Amino acid sequence: QVQLVESGGGLAQPGGSLRLSCAASGSIVRINSMGWYRQAPGKPRELVAITSSSNSNYADSVKGRFTCSRDNARNTVYLQMNSLKPEDTAVYYCNALITPPWGTVNNYWGQGTQVTVSS
Repeated sequence: QVQLVESGGGLAQPGGSLRLSCAASGSIVRINSMGWYRQAPGKPRELVAITSSSNSNYADSVKGRFTCSRDNARNTVYLQMNSLKPEDTAVYYCNALITPPWGTVNNYWGQGTQVTVSS
């Protein structure tokens, strides 16, 4: 089994910063990609940022403000969020595409962490 454990959410003021972390553990042969999605109340879940061995992709709404990075030795992905806006308020979910020992790539989700941007 694979687990994704997130940390780092909370309350920030507009213009402030937060950093999210997500560590993967368990039966992992290879992490193909790791990243972040978010879901605001009444809205569908949307991609925020995702990174693989070859590139990183960001939602247009966060480009230039958020940075997604990975520590491969720790199987951990980070999301540095700067210049936060109230519209960034959402539950943020870690996501990973992982190849386990039995060879079938599976899609895994973290439990979600709340980010609230408010003055």
